Amino acid sequence: MSAEEHPLLQLLKRDTRYRLEAYQFVREGLDYAQRALGMGVARPLRRGEKPPPESHLTGQELCDALRRLALDQFGFMAKWVLNSWGIYATSDFGELVYNMIAVNVMRKSKTDRREDFDGVYDFEDAFVRQFRIGAPE
Repeated sequence: MSAEEHPLLQLLKRDTRYRLEAYQFVREGLDYAQRALGMGVARPLRRGEKPPPESHLTGQELCDALRRLALDQFGFMAKWVLNSWGIYATSDFGELVYNMIAVNVMRKSKTDRREDFDGVYDFEDAFVRQFRIGAPE
């Protein structure tokens, strides 16, 4: 094993609010937003095509993509799964993103702000009250 510790392991030691799965989910959500939802790219991607390096999502877009991904993966259990990882509100997505920015795992634009993730939606509404059986929006 190398002497240098992986940045996500550094984060887990420094900020114990979140589990490794939370960080992995946010990274997966970014990829999902760009590939499956076409967010942050100028045109829809073709099958197997990677997003351009300059593609960018706003905090609100990423929160929406994470909501959709959670519903796709976990259905009615989405809120419970996210809570078990330490994620209780969209502001937690912002904390996770900015933690990863601090260790160069993610990047931000000049106009991005941590507050862009605050109050994007209510977890109880998004994952419980509005839950419908079938394909997500």
